[in-house]
Amino acid sequence: PAPAMAAPRRLQLTLALLKPDAVAHPLVREAVHAAILRHRFLIVRAKELRCGPEQSRRFYREHAGTSGAQRLPEPDADSGRCRLGPCLSAGRFFYQRLVEFMASGPMWAYILAHENAVPLWRSLMGPTKVFRARHSDPDSIRG
Repeated sequence: PAPAMAAPRRLQLTLALLKPDAVAHPLVREAVHAAILRHRFLIVRAKELRCGPEQSRRFYREHAGTSGAQRLPEPDADSGRCRLGPCLSAGRFFYQRLVEFMASGPMWAYILAHENAVPLWRSLMGPTKVFRARHSDPDSIRG
């Protein structure tokens, strides 16, 4: 009899961003890259990129404190300030700091594939709060 063929694997994709502070330290970037390979992710694409403040605002708009139907006040072209007051005051407390941080330097973006890409990547990253990650999950990327 002919050998049975295995069912094709269904791969999920996920986006992994190495933020400017990690990219600033080549050993950190190399360690994250090694962890990606060690956990058998397929790297579909990897690229260094820079995001300006406007790109960062758009990328993190879910944290701006508005629903998808609402728009943030637009900055005044001359002053860079919003015509309706501080642009991001309605957002979560970390939004403006996050936007500025993400625009502060180069990042690395990976498109990763794995059968369980999303939960595996989240697990590999560890808790979102670095202090907590260092204590509860020191082997994670954030730890």
